[in-house]
Amino acid sequence: MDSPIGVLKLSSDEGQLKSISFDAGFLSEEVYVPDILITAEKQLEEYFSGSRQLFDLPIDPEGTEFQRRVWKQVATVNYGSTKSYVEIAREVNSQDSSRAVGMANGKNPLPIIIPCHRIIGHNGKLTGYAGGLERKKWLLLHEQYYTLNDRLF
Repeated sequence: MDSPIGVLKLSSDEGQLKSISFDAGFLSEEVYVPDILITAEKQLEEYFSGSRQLFDLPIDPEGTEFQRRVWKQVATVNYGSTKSYVEIAREVNSQDSSRAVGMANGKNPLPIIIPCHRIIGHNGKLTGYAGGLERKKWLLLHEQYYTLNDRLF
């Protein structure tokens, strides 16, 4: 799908979203598209337009038990908010593992849906993002803009 941050490739099985990849190319041939991909694309379009803050999709990200624990915690970070890698490490009972949390965050197969862009350095700096720091910055500014506008009206 086309998006403000580039072409995204959405992958699924018959019923669950499995991954989102950056810098994808458009498919040149017609292929079967499961309903879950149609729903995911619609919800992502709503997110990019500012009308959706929460996703309601069946997901099945593949990863280790630790990665899945991190992703589950990252998914609790509210729209327009951020947390540090250190905070996420504490929340998954792995206080001294902020680096491991960063590595797990980098392996997140469902960016945007599992909002790993909301995880920042303890000093408030943007660090690491599989889609590149420019995309991370864009996503955070996008959410801040719509969060601020929601408060004004």
